[in-house]
Amino acid sequence: MAEAANDDVKAMSFEKALEALEKIVDQLERGDVPLEESIRIYERGEALKAHCDALLKSAEAKVEKIRLSRDGKPVGTEPLDGE
Repeated sequence: MAEAANDDVKAMSFEKALEALEKIVDQLERGDVPLEESIRIYERGEALKAHCDALLKSAEAKVEKIRLSRDGKPVGTEPLDGE
């Protein structure tokens, strides 16, 4: 049930998902949200966090590090975590 309520998360950009997640954290930290509502928004926060993590991992996989020759000239690229 909670999964269907969070289907829109998959279409969010990283920035929109992070903004929504920050709002949820603010609500939960204030502590003035009823229990049922806290559970619902916590579950949405989990979906948003997972989506942000997936988008970050995808972006990291695309980032490449420039390899330099001994004299400091670019000679190609390699995966960022290829060290």
